[in-house]
Amino acid sequence: MKKNLLFSCLLVFVSFNFYAQIDFGDGYFINESGQKINCLIKNSGWKNNPTEFEYKLTNEENVQTASIKTTKEFAIDGLFKYIKSTVNIDRSTDDINKMGNERNPVFKTETLFLKVIIEGNANLYAFEDINLTRFFYSINAGEINQLVYNRFLNSEKEIQQNNLFKQQLFNDLNCQNKSSKNLESLRYNQNEIAKQFTNYNLCTNSVSIDYTPKQIKNLFHLSVRPGLNLSNLMIENPTGKVDKINFEDNSNLRLGIEAEFVLPYYKNKWSIIVEPTYRNYSSELVTTSSSVAGGILKSKVKYNSIELPIGVRYYIFLNEKSKLFLNFSYVFDFSSNSNVSIKRGDDSELNNLEVSTRNNFGLGLGYKYGKRFSVEFRTQTSREILGSYIFWNSEYKSQSLILGYSIF
Repeated sequence: MKKNLLFSCLLVFVSFNFYAQIDFGDGYFINESGQKINCLIKNSGWKNNPTEFEYKLTNEENVQTASIKTTKEFAIDGLFKYIKSTVNIDRSTDDINKMGNERNPVFKTETLFLKVIIEGNANLYAFEDINLTRFFYSINAGEINQLVYNRFLNSEKEIQQNNLFKQQLFNDLNCQNKSSKNLESLRYNQNEIAKQFTNYNLCTNSVSIDYTPKQIKNLFHLSVRPGLNLSNLMIENPTGKVDKINFEDNSNLRLGIEAEFVLPYYKNKWSIIVEPTYRNYSSELVTTSSSVAGGILKSKVKYNSIELPIGVRYYIFLNEKSKLFLNFSYVFDFSSNSNVSIKRGDDSELNNLEVSTRNNFGLGLGYKYGKRFSVEFRTQTSREILGSYIFWNSEYKSQSLILGYSIF
């Protein structure tokens, strides 16, 4: 109980820091009057284009909010830049269940914050919303237009593509009379399209500014995760002759291999984790009982399993080398060669129960130093391990201290 209380307090403390943590960078915004205001802007690492942002005039001042209604442009130096523009945008869906049969884009006029990707004689912008990505461009500070790409269903209900963006790039970014064949394999992809704009700016002797964020080179990590489990088990059969049996805390080793996929959004603070883990638990207990002949019960549990936690991790950066992290996982459990046996004092068998587990949840708090070393304290919600039996109840609880070493 004390350990759970301590862990809960730590989570509350870190959660507070999670919500209170604000990362501001030197930047500016331009208001509707054209006034440029130097300030500190919160870098929220938006996945979808924002409609507002937070800023402070100085470190000591309160946080304020500016919206698309009052702002023409905002940026953090060297990180990102957004401009407001009223554009025609096609929001055709890629969902096959909702896909239309119209080849031509269906434009609607909207005022948006567009993210600047490449800036020069030719400018490239991006807009992302839920399950939607659209690119826009302008030449020599002219009108901003969408690069057209959409999918649609033909009369035979087959998926077709409108790749008009290739023709737009050929017409408007054609330097030194390049052949249209150079664009045939081009995909509607930011990296590929950005190269066309960079090359055009170089060809026209224009300074080209690339606002593409520098991503972590390796977004996949593999770690060895040995550790120590502290586990206990309660079983009972309220309708039978077995009262509640509480097996004592038992410490045992665990060994896991963790695969981590860092998401290239929100400043690389979020990741997906998968950690196949071997664990075992065994315990024996002798108790007295007035409900059986001889008055003695001998209980024994042997529980071996492979756990498969799948979840998310959030990092809180302390400095360049140190960071805290929080995990939340859904834990699949696959047991084998496991059972619970209950005998009388004379060793005559009363019950021999096959272990059949149900899944549960895990919550972890950890610290990582550098790129290699980590330590984590994890607790799990109680798990039912006698799921095949209607009249039996069980609660398997465990807490873990886990050491980690990242191979890469």
